[in-house]
Amino acid sequence: MNVLGIIASGVAALLITVALAKGARRAALRPHAPDGSGGRAPRAAALRRTGGATVVLGVGAAVGGALWLGAADDSAGSVAGLLAGAGIVAALGLVHDLKPFRAALRLPVQTAAAVLVVCLAGLSPAAGVLAVLWIILVTNAFALLDHADGLLTTVGLVTAAGLLACAALGGDPALTLLPATLVAGLAGFLLHNWHPARLRLGAFGAQFTGFALAASGALIQEAAPSGRAAWAALPVLATVALADTALVLISRRRAARSLLRDTDDHIAHRLRRVRVTVPGTAVLLALWAAVSVTTATLVYAELLHPAFLLLPPAGSVAAVFVLLRIPAYTPHRTAPSRTAARRTAAPTTGAAIPSAAPAPRVAGPAPGKGAPSGTARTAAGHPTVPPPPTGRSAAGVAAERR
Repeated sequence: MNVLGIIASGVAALLITVALAKGARRAALRPHAPDGSGGRAPRAAALRRTGGATVVLGVGAAVGGALWLGAADDSAGSVAGLLAGAGIVAALGLVHDLKPFRAALRLPVQTAAAVLVVCLAGLSPAAGVLAVLWIILVTNAFALLDHADGLLTTVGLVTAAGLLACAALGGDPALTLLPATLVAGLAGFLLHNWHPARLRLGAFGAQFTGFALAASGALIQEAAPSGRAAWAALPVLATVALADTALVLISRRRAARSLLRDTDDHIAHRLRRVRVTVPGTAVLLALWAAVSVTTATLVYAELLHPAFLLLPPAGSVAAVFVLLRIPAYTPHRTAPSRTAARRTAAPTTGAAIPSAAPAPRVAGPAPGKGAPSGTARTAAGHPTVPPPPTGRSAAGVAAERR
């Protein structure tokens, strides 16, 4: 595939994505009738959550048009398999956006889509099994990054740029088609996904992006020349996504929580707890991904020694251990012990001893005239009746007077 065809496909993906995202944003911001509970309109919320459809349609239309024009040459089967597998996973994500279901139900569909990509690419059985496992792992790792404004979009854009560079240096230029259009599509969508986000990728766009990156990396690695360290360089491109997944799994395992139930324990959530802003979090993770992607690309191009590939994973491991020290879960409230409860309830369970409050002095006759000095009087000048002695009830006093 020539350079002109790649550029034309990228421009087409950018224009289609920007046009669709602008229309989806207007529809999402249009006032709708709220639901019965007084919350936001469900239609507007669904439009914001399924904004990733603009990326899917933009990239899919550009790649499909290039395949229809015969721009992929002899690798049309591999590119068509990539697009078909990503489309299957994206359709599953759309169903999840409209009616959420358990994350474990995604694995069979993701496995089938990965097997389709491997079969159409003609990989050997051993390489095919490894590729399927890699695609499933990286797809879910990237999809988990869609929990903050602009996070998955920026990290995915940087990763797709690295895959584009590696594919251009590899032995099959046709594999640059999907990464090139994905870079353009994510760049156009970032205009509406940056904080404060008007559109979200949702499971629809996140699953598509993760699968496209994972499957492209697997096929680029298989088509790489034998003299290059592609087996070690290309996995480094997914360092940020894998670090976030490792952090989540370790945290939930330590806290004895469900591994599949999503909570606020990702990298972005912990950075927010140390007062890093939402745009700052996206920039930090994009720079983290850029370091890993640049190192892997330079090693893939044989401009750096393969030993440099140890630096991004080592730094990521250190970052995970540091982030583990930031609390992610609210401690459970424990019931007070019986001893503490007794100590707390002791002053209120016993018999209360009334204390005689001093009666206010009111105007009346002078002391020594009609009443002894110091006797409390009412407003009419009559002496007040003192309260009964402590420990004697009113009924007892009445009986004594009889």
